[in-house]
Amino acid sequence: MNMSFVRQIPQLPSMTRRGVLMAQGSYILKSIQPAVSKDVISRTIVFGTSICDTQYLNNSTLSKCSRKKNNYKSDAARRFSSSADVRENFPRLSVAVVGAGPSGFYATKYLTSSVLKRIKNVPTSGDNLPEATASKFGWSGIDVDIIERLPTPYGLVRYGVAPDHPEVKNVENDFAALFENQNDASSVSYYGNVSVGKDISLSKLQSLYDVVILAYGCQAACKRLGIPGEDSLEGVLRAREFVAWYNGHPEYGHIGSIVQKCLWNTSGDDERELDSSAISPARVVVIGQGNVALDCARILAKGKPGLIDTDTPSQVLDILKGGVSHVSVVGRRGHIQGAFTIKELRELTKLKDEGNNATFIVRREELERGMTDSSKEELKGAAGRPKTRIDKLLQDSSKLYHSSDEDSKKQVELRFLMSPVSLVPKDSNSDRVGNVICERTKLEGEAFNQKAVGTGETESFPADLVLVSIGYKGMPLEGMEESQMFDQSKGVVVNEHGKVFGADNLFVTGWIKRGPTGIIGTNIMDSKDTANSIMSFLDLKNNNAQPQSSSSEDESESLFGRNGLEEFLKSNNVEFVNWEQYLRIESSEKEPSRLRSGDHPREKFLSVEDMLIAAKG
Repeated sequence: MNMSFVRQIPQLPSMTRRGVLMAQGSYILKSIQPAVSKDVISRTIVFGTSICDTQYLNNSTLSKCSRKKNNYKSDAARRFSSSADVRENFPRLSVAVVGAGPSGFYATKYLTSSVLKRIKNVPTSGDNLPEATASKFGWSGIDVDIIERLPTPYGLVRYGVAPDHPEVKNVENDFAALFENQNDASSVSYYGNVSVGKDISLSKLQSLYDVVILAYGCQAACKRLGIPGEDSLEGVLRAREFVAWYNGHPEYGHIGSIVQKCLWNTSGDDERELDSSAISPARVVVIGQGNVALDCARILAKGKPGLIDTDTPSQVLDILKGGVSHVSVVGRRGHIQGAFTIKELRELTKLKDEGNNATFIVRREELERGMTDSSKEELKGAAGRPKTRIDKLLQDSSKLYHSSDEDSKKQVELRFLMSPVSLVPKDSNSDRVGNVICERTKLEGEAFNQKAVGTGETESFPADLVLVSIGYKGMPLEGMEESQMFDQSKGVVVNEHGKVFGADNLFVTGWIKRGPTGIIGTNIMDSKDTANSIMSFLDLKNNNAQPQSSSSEDESESLFGRNGLEEFLKSNNVEFVNWEQYLRIESSEKEPSRLRSGDHPREKFLSVEDMLIAAKG
């Protein structure tokens, strides 16, 4: 028998507007229609089968049944069949993650793990446990869609981690495994080249998914020095821009011409030939003393010879050539307060021994000035051990320094207790930076709260290129500016343990949650914290959610979750990149014909257009 029937049911408060009908038996959903009655919030469900017992199911799951072809491995996503396990009659949780960097992948991993663990631990109908004993969980699986603004995933792992740190970049393999280790209870999909706020609004995304997680980081802006010349002189760059350029970020290719002009006093159109191993006579000043600052100094010192077997783009190596003659890394406080770690510091001390022909310089007198009583207090106890090791390494390095080292071909120096007060132009060109004026400082205050106080004594650092590296800053998504959910002063989304204030199903993780602090691994605990908040939210919605008014849009034409996203993107002509297409990009970058040598891991595409061509195969 192939007859249709119509049946109306009230919507359960715990499921809000996503409550819809599901029958126990075998049938396929044909349509979903709004109820006419004003007395009861309901939906009319039309099935191509006979009448049978019903239970509620999430709209996003039923919407998947409206298509003959879907993206899920299990037939349960489009055809509902009887089973002794009542969990098959529950919806699948749909989750959108905005940002495909480490925090986005970790959030996907730990939320998926939490959901599957709860599903496994929920008693089935055959357990016959008291209702008070049974732990209610209203989902039968989880489907996560990771949405990324660029065609390629991995965020700062691909475009922020220094190319000579391949061991750090290997975490990409762990993230890629999430797409390989899927089953009937969970799935992960990728949507690259989709900009939330531009291609699709955040509010639209929230309407399509049960949960939305913001994990887009703090790559859009940097903190400012607020000193004269910072914004007006050529040759002043944010370290974020420089790092993105030497890592092949498609939006920062224009930085190359600026760097070339600063290092070689030439433009990209200059026909003069320079030897590929030539050392630039330029002097570079890096302002700030975190790991990013030390990365910039090391990359500049190594140049092409030290980076040839990394994934540094060939266009970048052609500009860096043999490296830069002199790099000064200045900071306003002492070496105990520096934000760098011993790994990055040790790499600078080994530049010469590893064949990079660069001498590391640190001044003993500056180390002594920074070793105040409060600084000594900061070295005590277990918490002070990392800084104690840094102090020892610097003290040992200062003993090895001789004035003759300044005659070496390349030098990298760390300068402490130096606070930049102005950037001044060259005498020969009033438009370009020529010097960084710093005021010597001294430390005052209690341990862990020392302030750098000016002494009135100044020193001028010649500079052909200045890189400002004093921290990244988060920015709101387009359309978020007028809301109260973003703290402009801190550059973070306002949240409590990852739950965004003033938004029903919106969460946040990573730098845009806590600020630009920590290493890649810091995102693990951060993502677990957000996952716990999401699980609490789901429990609360299951038990205490209140009815909501019916949506104004015609839900008979609407799709939810993954299918809803694809339908929206296609209807708005957004050319998104799925995971299989990204793998084509990756494979093309590793084509032997593109590589410099057998040790060269990949030659990155430097434009979105080239990536999209490769994605099509």
